[in-house]
Amino acid sequence: MSDLSGCQLCPRLAAHRETVKLQYPAYHCAPVAAFGAASARLLIVGLAPGLHGANASGRPFTGDASGDLLFTALHDHGFASQAQSRSSADGMQLIDCRITNAVKCLPPRNQPRASETNTCNPYLRAEIGDLPAGGVLLTLGGFAHRAVTRALGLRHAEYPFARAAAYDLDARRTLFSCYHPSRYNLNTGRITAASFTEVFGRIRELLR
Repeated sequence: MSDLSGCQLCPRLAAHRETVKLQYPAYHCAPVAAFGAASARLLIVGLAPGLHGANASGRPFTGDASGDLLFTALHDHGFASQAQSRSSADGMQLIDCRITNAVKCLPPRNQPRASETNTCNPYLRAEIGDLPAGGVLLTLGGFAHRAVTRALGLRHAEYPFARAAAYDLDARRTLFSCYHPSRYNLNTGRITAASFTEVFGRIRELLR
């Protein structure tokens, strides 16, 4: 896929970016590219940039509560150089890990339309195509999981989203799913910091 920095393929999302930029001139307010080496053996896929997180910082999961939980878990298992990331200039380095989103632009009310997800899917497909044999795909939430199964050409019914599920794919790759590390999921008990971190422990063991 070509560079997505100036993407205008989804008119609603492009217009929303411009509206938010007027409110928050210092924010990134543009498509958010993946973070981490393309050759990494762990690819993590979230939903879309958050208003005051990736949409502000320009880096996936950087600057919001979801990122706090994610980067702590990554750091605990040797996938990140530090446990917190609030700015794209904070020196964070990912280790054998890459993070992206199913939809690259901030959607209104955090709800992308099906047409927007489908338009963005080729970018995700290309990122998945870089995952080496023996690698792991981790989907954070049902939305991201469905986008990944679509990008892989899989029947979703055969690879349903479930908490801490794991599926063997082609080329010795493995697909994991987990609830999104959102504040809502944490506050309602869908996930705990311990259960979320445990998924990364399983992934670390598999990659060893």
